[in-house]
Amino acid sequence: MAYDYEYFKKAVFDLTKIDLNAYKEKQMKRRIDTLITKNKITGYENYVAALKNDQNAFDEFVNYLTINVSEFYRNPDQWQIMDKEIFPDLIKKFGKNLKIWSAACSTGDEPYSLVMALSRHLPLDKIKILATDLDKQVIAKAKTGLYGEKSIASVPDDFKKKYFTKIGPSYQISDEIKSRVEFKEHNLLKDTYPTDCHMIVCRNVLIYFTEEAKEEVFIKFQKNIKPGGVLFIGSTEQIINYKEIGLSRRNSFFYDRP
Repeated sequence: MAYDYEYFKKAVFDLTKIDLNAYKEKQMKRRIDTLITKNKITGYENYVAALKNDQNAFDEFVNYLTINVSEFYRNPDQWQIMDKEIFPDLIKKFGKNLKIWSAACSTGDEPYSLVMALSRHLPLDKIKILATDLDKQVIAKAKTGLYGEKSIASVPDDFKKKYFTKIGPSYQISDEIKSRVEFKEHNLLKDTYPTDCHMIVCRNVLIYFTEEAKEEVFIKFQKNIKPGGVLFIGSTEQIINYKEIGLSRRNSFFYDRP
């Protein structure tokens, strides 16, 4: 039997617990084929052998597979809504000890943005963000907290001056911001979700999932947000059946759990 993509998906799941069936096949297969060609490997069978025997190849594969395009304060107008409306509302409802989960957090730009944005409303020592991602390499990068100029372009000027130090061509985020974020590995498609969240932030990740996988994740988000809490999604996404899964739409990117 030819070692085809179907067989490859099963082998990948056995190795990584990443279920490629949950991703749009054409898009994901193209990414994987590009990576195989880059490594001058012939065919899926030989590539699986490389993943099993070469830690660097394995780490590169997981890193390449998980889509890590991120930046601080991405879509600044949405962060304005967060600052003026969402945070004050959540603090009024739930007090100062908010439980906020940044899901599929990539290289940490988003959870660190959340800490800074929330610091306009709460003392830093009252802020704690849980940040999770499937990819341990990007979590390691997030913990290091070193970013290029483009990544921090949308950070408000006062925060740039206060919380970033220029190191060569890069910018290091301060320990006082880093200390407010707890990073963990987490697979949205198979792991248990954090419960009783006041806010879940998951942006521009689910566009790569199939419609079925997307709906499954949104349903789990809804179950793990406290009534009165908020889900913040990306500008590339929408929840068409939000009413059916128990959410109400505040605007295009923010959904409430009534």
